[in-house]
Amino acid sequence: MTKPIHFNFGRKLHRRTMLRGAGVALALPSLTAMQRALAADSETQPPRRFVALTLGLGLLGENLNPTDAGRGYTPSPYLKQLQDIREKFTVISGSSHPGVTGGHRAEASILSANTLACVGRGKNSVSLDQYMAKHLGNQTRFPSLVLSSTGNLSPSYTENGAMIPAESSPSRLYMRLFVDDSPAERERQSRRLLEGRSIMDLVADDAKRLSRELGTGDRDRLDAYFTSVRELEVRLSESAEWSQRPKPRVDTPKPVDIGNPNDFIGREKLMSDMIRLALQTDSTRFITFHLGGSGGVVPLPGVDEGYHSLSHHGRDEEKLEQLAVVEEAIVGAWGNFLRDLAAIDDNGASLLDQTSVLLTSNLGNASNHDNRNMPVLFAGGGFKHGQHLAFDQRNNYPLPNLYLSLLQRQGFEVDRFATSTGTMTGLEIV
Repeated sequence: MTKPIHFNFGRKLHRRTMLRGAGVALALPSLTAMQRALAADSETQPPRRFVALTLGLGLLGENLNPTDAGRGYTPSPYLKQLQDIREKFTVISGSSHPGVTGGHRAEASILSANTLACVGRGKNSVSLDQYMAKHLGNQTRFPSLVLSSTGNLSPSYTENGAMIPAESSPSRLYMRLFVDDSPAERERQSRRLLEGRSIMDLVADDAKRLSRELGTGDRDRLDAYFTSVRELEVRLSESAEWSQRPKPRVDTPKPVDIGNPNDFIGREKLMSDMIRLALQTDSTRFITFHLGGSGGVVPLPGVDEGYHSLSHHGRDEEKLEQLAVVEEAIVGAWGNFLRDLAAIDDNGASLLDQTSVLLTSNLGNASNHDNRNMPVLFAGGGFKHGQHLAFDQRNNYPLPNLYLSLLQRQGFEVDRFATSTGTMTGLEIV
């Protein structure tokens, strides 16, 4: 039987106060975390989704970015294969995260734009995907999916700066998405959720007794805390409901994981198929997929040197040629993913129209670990595309402005994200 939980509060509720009991610790959240950041009731709006493909080794800017700007740009070597969907995406050059350095370590800041986490001077801040998932993720079975090609490292971070480990197995992801748990497992999950709610009931009872001893300001803070507790109870209730609902059925059979860790393109394609299914079944609306670096040889014709070694090309012509083969295939697979989304009807619009899809990397130049001039392709989401937004290669434009545009398109009433200075110049809504 669960024992009552008692607290010894002083006259002032400290922001770091921990409520402990039955193996659970609840930290007092700040007031800003209790406020809704949405402009309108999201349930009345068509669902909008977000997918980010992040790369650990960048893309050659000279092969990715067109030499001319605007809507009439001449396609670059990597973009020639995407001309049939040219009007579905935007090329963005000359942008980066202000103040972010650290080379490979800046992977932590790809989606957070945090200037301290990348150099080890402080903890990370919330990533773009998790910011969205916090406020809108309860509308689907999975608030978000965090995926990778290999390993569990990801660019997805919670508000507390904790990295969310990635799932790298398409077959395990398939089981989570589409294979129902056994009745015994569903019952176990329900018990855990109910225990969580009973613990919060006890927290509320003990804390309410303190309200008579607190001043007006402290009572207001306590009331705000109760609001957050009630919201958490609602989320737990929704989780309990999801655990009892059958998962969606799909015709696609369970995938077979690719054993070769260096088969980046095969792994990208296979996981992209799983992402498409997750979106199509509305299992989640916020997904990150990190395609990291590898020391091995990517199995593509004309490539006989390790991918990581090729990225440190030092302007060697042979390495540049092989690297271009790998990177062109990465961009090509991303294009096929866009084509798949564009072909799926989503309540009268295409799934791509309702999904913002980002491809980027923390490295603008992997050869010298430069974090400026990040490669950026951005598609879908109800924005006007078919253009090259070319910003200053020397004095980069803040990429967090794109993130702010994304948040506002999702319906968030926010005017800043990380180091943004406003919404992205030249990016318009349809």
